[in-house]
Amino acid sequence: MPETAPAPRLDAAVHDLYTAGITAHRGAFTPQWADRMREDIDTAFTEARGREGGAVGRGPHRYYVEIHPEQLRGFVELVDHPWVRGVCEAVLGPDYRIVELGFDVPLAGAVNQPWHRDFPLPDATRDERRLTSLAFNLTAVDTREDMGPFEIAPGTQWDDDPAFGHGMFPPRDSYPRYDALAERKYPQRGDISARSALTIHRGTANRSPDARPVLVLGVDAPGAGNDDRHDMAVTRAYWSSLPGRVRAHLHCPVVEELTPIVQKHTIEGLVMGDA
Repeated sequence: MPETAPAPRLDAAVHDLYTAGITAHRGAFTPQWADRMREDIDTAFTEARGREGGAVGRGPHRYYVEIHPEQLRGFVELVDHPWVRGVCEAVLGPDYRIVELGFDVPLAGAVNQPWHRDFPLPDATRDERRLTSLAFNLTAVDTREDMGPFEIAPGTQWDDDPAFGHGMFPPRDSYPRYDALAERKYPQRGDISARSALTIHRGTANRSPDARPVLVLGVDAPGAGNDDRHDMAVTRAYWSSLPGRVRAHLHCPVVEELTPIVQKHTIEGLVMGDA
């Protein structure tokens, strides 16, 4: 495995996710592995922006693109990484499901997003205080302050307020609380973070001339239902080449030929940014 640092203890990662709502494994991969990931992201981004529905806006100069696993050469190394597997099993159970692979690209000129979560609070989280999904993020660049770092408000994965717009967007009068809690993250190439997508977060303004691409791997507990939001697939030949323990968790169609994904996980409230 391309690990370059000892993996953090899984009990510490679970504790982080249930308290702060985010955890990380620094140096999980080499910078060279991340550079190859960047090449695959750049190729997919160019293709997606060249067709209708290939990329969805997440604010001015900010895009999201879902891709098929075969478009990422390091897909198996990522999902079969001991820390990724271990965190998924510890938080989501042994039958966790890989449901999403994509990337966010804040370009130069991207503005602050509104504070948000990625989908409404599920009943299992509200009633049982149980996390049913995780988002793993891997930066394709060494993050600088002027690139518009990711910002998160720790502990807010449990926030349950009927005033949230669409169950996802805190009202503006609550922004001072999130601003006070906010922590900016500066991951480097090779780092992996895992977070609850329910933890209130936002991308900040990219004042640099450089894009800040970030890979997203979405994983669900059985029954969480987020697979309905995504359209990734694998070819029969690729499926046959996968290790059995990867196939056991990869829940997507197996097809003879891949078709380009038309993005459908739109988040309408992000389109205008923090206007």
